[in-house]
This record gives sequence, C-alpha cells and structure tokens, in this order.
Amino acid sequence: MSTEKNWTQAEVVALYNKPIMELLYEAATVHRTYHDPNKVQVSTLISIKTGGCPEDCAYCPQAARYHTDVKAERLMSVEQVKAQALAAKAGGSSRICMGAAWRNVKDGPEFDQVLDMVRTLNRLDMEVCCTLGMLTENQALRLSEAGLYAYNHNLDSSAEYYEEIISTRSYDDRLQTIENVRKTNITVCSGGIIGMGESIANRADMLITLASLIPQPESVPINALVPVAGTPMEEMETVSIWEMVRMVATARILLPQTQVRLSAGRTNMSREGQALCFFAGANSIFAGDKLLTTPNPAINEDMELFKTLGLIPQQPFEKKSQPKTIAMEDSQYQALGEKPQWSRPDHKIQRNLDKQHQEK
Repeated sequence: MSTEKNWTQAEVVALYNKPIMELLYEAATVHRTYHDPNKVQVSTLISIKTGGCPEDCAYCPQAARYHTDVKAERLMSVEQVKAQALAAKAGGSSRICMGAAWRNVKDGPEFDQVLDMVRTLNRLDMEVCCTLGMLTENQALRLSEAGLYAYNHNLDSSAEYYEEIISTRSYDDRLQTIENVRKTNITVCSGGIIGMGESIANRADMLITLASLIPQPESVPINALVPVAGTPMEEMETVSIWEMVRMVATARILLPQTQVRLSAGRTNMSREGQALCFFAGANSIFAGDKLLTTPNPAINEDMELFKTLGLIPQQPFEKKSQPKTIAMEDSQYQALGEKPQWSRPDHKIQRNLDKQHQEK
C-alpha cells in the first residue's frame, strides 16, 4: 500500500469505526506487508532528569506546578545511565530512550553531559533515543554527531485539541522541532496520547498530521492516559482495550512502514488485549517497571508473554544502520549559546489553573 495517500478526517474516522474484525484484518494485512509480524522491539525508558518541568501539560505528573508525588531530581550521571542501559540490554532491550523533564534543550554543561550519555550508549550497540523537549537545528546536529538514533517529540493530540491540554507551548513548536531533527540523520519518533477527553475526530486528525509528514515518522508511540493524582486529568476514565486496538490498527494503516509503539497504559491491558494490539500492528513495547513516572509491566512478564505468543525481540539496527559516534574533540558542531524564542501561547486552560492553585 502506498504511504502517499492524503487522508481526510471523514475517511480516518470511518476507518477507525469499521467493524473490528474488518479493521483488524486490514491492519494485519498492511503490517505483514512491511514488517515481520512475529518481531517486536523491546525498548527501555530511562528518566535521566525527573520532575520540575515548567510546562503545564494536563496529563503530566512531572509538571512543577501540580501537586503530585513526583519530586524534582538532578540530571543523572553518565555512569548511572550506563548501568541502567546494561541491565536493560541484559533483559532483552535493544533500544534505550532517555527522557528529561525540560521545556527545551539549553546549551551548556547539562546538554554536554547528555551528549556524553548518547556517545556512551551508542558504543554499547543499542539504539539510543532522547526526548528532551524542543531543540534547535544545531542542537539536533550535535546529537546526531554523538550517535543518536532517534529523537522523540510527541504531538500528544490533534492541533485543535492540543489547546485543551497545554498552554505553555504551541503545536507549531513541536512540528518545528521535528523539522529540525529531519535536517539530520536522526530518525523521528512522534505519537500521542488517547483518553484525555478528545473525540475520535481529534484522534484521526493527529494521525493525519503524522501521516502527512514527509517522510513519515519511523516511530509512533500510542499511549493510553494513565491518570495521576494531582494532575488536572486525575479523574479521567481509563480508555478501553478496544479503543487502543482501534487506534493501533488505524495508525498501522495510515503509517505502513512505521514502528507503532505500544507505550503507556499497558498495566491496564490484559495479555489478550496486548496480543490483539500486536496483531493489529504494534511492533514495539517499552519494558521495565516504570515509564518515566507511571507504572509499567516488568520485563519478565513481557518475556513470558512473548514466549506464549511466539514473538521474537527485534535486534538493534534492523530498520536502519547504526549511526557513527564522533568524539567530542572531533565535533564539527559546537554550542552556539542559542536562545530561541519558543512561543508561549496566550490562552488559558481553566482546569490546569484550578489544579495548579489547589492545595495538596
């Protein structure tokens, strides 16, 4: 199937709402055309800088303005990150994603430390992904030199519904960051979250935006909201497994060659539900007992499920060759001390303000 189709919202909503057996059959057919249906990548997410984020994302317990149990911590050391990566590799992970609760990357010692982490982990022969917030083209080039395989920057939702969940940065800034990454050899990882009160049309619009990117993202995480006490979305109902299956299947059809990642919310899914997601086109999971700050199935549970289903962990660099690591002293790109004017939208989100001012 061509990846060039210009989808309309009505077409994607109709696809999403197809009788489930028809939708599963169509998605599985696309999946088998472009991927080995018995291979699933196991990835591990390491929170290298937890908490204290200045943003107001309504779903996130790491936002400093909300009263959650997440405490702000310092940036981890290179040695700490390497130790966790080695443990993850021993457990079957082929990809490490390092997440920092930053609004955007800032040139300086902390970013230099992250670059050192990237160099260190790439030399372990693992795919290295980072999610550090917004970044400039020069910062993306420096990450590329260090050997970064992928950069994650989620759209979260559609452009329309985005304004209902975040007011501290714009949708366009997210797209600009993805564009900056595309100017390097780093692959793009970008997806979203369902279960935040959005409509099916909003979900369709998000997938259309991702499918319209040229080229399409190599990786698209599909997250189910994990409501966390203290956040504005703490009382949201958990999405059903059928919503996740439909979202995964629709994503697979719109993004045929992309790795669709079954991400946050798996603790609420049965083994049978996860199996349906794999059949529908999900070919990556995050393993380990936490995804940043929310619960996640343990690696041994996942390996048992893989054995039951006859799934094989995907090896690193099967989709794209391993990037070279250029030593810092040989770098072509240096810190520019940039101070980009990332936007701060004027609109307010009342539930976010109410939760910010609520006493714990």
